[in-house]
Amino acid sequence: MTWLSASMLTAVTGLSMAAGAGLRAQAPVAKTTLLEPPPPLLPPTLGKLTRVAEGDAGDGLGQVDAADAAVLKEDGLKRFARSNYGGSNGKELWAVVDVTAYRFVDASGAISAYDYFRKSGMRQEKLGDEAVTNGDEILLRSGVNVVRENFSLHGSSGVMLSHEAMAALTKELIEHLPKVGGSAALAPLLPTLLPEKGLDADSVKYALGPVGYQAMGAALPAPAVGFDKNAEAVTAKYRSGGVLTLLLYPTPELAGDHVREVQSAIEQQGAHAGTVMLRREGTLVAVTTGQWTAAAAQSMVEGVHLHSEVSFDKPMPLEFHTEVKKTYSLLVSIAIFCGFAALAAVVLALFFGGGRALIRVMQGKPAASEPEFLHIDLSGTPGKRLGGPEA
Repeated sequence: MTWLSASMLTAVTGLSMAAGAGLRAQAPVAKTTLLEPPPPLLPPTLGKLTRVAEGDAGDGLGQVDAADAAVLKEDGLKRFARSNYGGSNGKELWAVVDVTAYRFVDASGAISAYDYFRKSGMRQEKLGDEAVTNGDEILLRSGVNVVRENFSLHGSSGVMLSHEAMAALTKELIEHLPKVGGSAALAPLLPTLLPEKGLDADSVKYALGPVGYQAMGAALPAPAVGFDKNAEAVTAKYRSGGVLTLLLYPTPELAGDHVREVQSAIEQQGAHAGTVMLRREGTLVAVTTGQWTAAAAQSMVEGVHLHSEVSFDKPMPLEFHTEVKKTYSLLVSIAIFCGFAALAAVVLALFFGGGRALIRVMQGKPAASEPEFLHIDLSGTPGKRLGGPEA
């Protein structure tokens, strides 16, 4: 009895150890994932200037100016960095550049932020995707990045750096900015739908949210636009003094609902709204306000279409004519070759067929008869079997 109990105890102990080993084998193994921090938005140096102040800790969003935070949040701000760059002649600091960089989720947010920062009267520059300058200040957009540069650069003599020097430093900075591809890099469609005739390009403002829309001089009441339904808005002034607002919605149903809200809000403004013409085409809504004649406002809203039609009213370039001539010559050559090939086939058929018929006639045989060829007689009349007597 004692021996049996000891054996049973040994067996139970073995089963317990095996079960424990099985549980340990099935237990999930903790995995350690290493996440590399993204590269800094701003480089350590710009030309001969060295980065003085570090302002790119993590995403840097907590350091955004409070006055701009709400607008930039609407635009999808992802990262933020601000630094000063300086250099010295060995005795004193002789150059300072204040650089602020913003990176957004996509190009639409970057364009909206760029329009928000862009001031009236700034001069266009050929830097990045778009850029403007005003004395010692440069604002630019490159992909999903927006950069504001404030140059207080001076040499030991106190002379401001040249415009060429500022542009060179800016181009170096653009090369360092992170790049993106795919749909995030695509510019929004809405600003491209504005009619160009009479357009004041400096007044174009693209907005993705009510705060930014109001800050950029809203022509319509922001609550009626429907930014909470992912609406987009672009506002532009024309030489006549009138304002055109284009609204784009995700679906035609949302566009139809907000057309009625916009119309009701404008009616409450009365004569202050100016000449109002409103038209909807699918997901697109066009509204005129301000100083328009009735005919000009009607023509403006009717000239906006989601699907652009391309027409040529100028002579085609020489390269186009050259390509057309090459294509025409190729098709003519192919047609001539096919004609000669067909003629050669007919001549060969007449030569070989006619020659064979002539030889048979000279031998006293019918020209078109081939009695030695096997054939199937389907007429049903008795005939001769091949190589035997009649059937």
